[in-house]
Amino acid sequence: MTCAFLRAGGPSEQLLEIRTFPHHPQPVTPARHDPRSVRTSSVARAGLGENRYPRAAGLCQGRPVETPPDASGPPSQQLGLLRWQFDLTWSLFEYHLERIGPDDFLWEPAALCWTVRRAEDGTWVPDWADSEPDPVPVPTAAWLTWHIGWWWGVAADHAHGREPRGRNDVVWPGAGEPTVAWLRALRGDWLAALDGLTAADLEATAPFPWQDDPAHTVAHMVAWVNAELMKNVAEIGQLRLQRAATPQPTPSP
Repeated sequence: MTCAFLRAGGPSEQLLEIRTFPHHPQPVTPARHDPRSVRTSSVARAGLGENRYPRAAGLCQGRPVETPPDASGPPSQQLGLLRWQFDLTWSLFEYHLERIGPDDFLWEPAALCWTVRRAEDGTWVPDWADSEPDPVPVPTAAWLTWHIGWWWGVAADHAHGREPRGRNDVVWPGAGEPTVAWLRALRGDWLAALDGLTAADLEATAPFPWQDDPAHTVAHMVAWVNAELMKNVAEIGQLRLQRAATPQPTPSP
């Protein structure tokens, strides 16, 4: 399996093309707490059968999934479903953001990796190639969080009607809390954009990532953000779990 990867082009460095990266197995997705919903056993959550609850297939980490809104109606109902899906995806991200440590970000799971590296001025610079390497490097959590900041930031710029930021304008804040806070701020910016959308806005032609293709609407753009975020979050979560299960070198005395 592969996952989407975007590259920049043109003077504004907008994201133009979906490319591929190796995909890691995805963890089960947790959802937001809802005290009105049933909870399930660890066996059912792990997908191992003995599930006594019809809704248990949608539960993870003891967090039940709320019933999604109906999307068969007008655009306002479509936005409700898109927002529900985003909240579901973000709940998985919060699960990992609450547990990821500074050392997890720059951990390299393979010899061939893409990560972020310190420049002479102290800023972090992501690995990059204008043509896809072969074999494709495995991204670190640091690189993936920078990548989220890039494509999601550009999507938010378009949604707010701002000049889209360039790839080189996106600076990774650093391992640990600085990046966690940065990602949460991106979420707030995106939610502000969603809250401002009208039914007419959802049916308008998307400015991104298809560059004004009339076959894709703003609703498609919102759905694309959900899918791209879901994929990146699953990758980051898998890296965190993989590092936790990997014996680490003992520091020298």
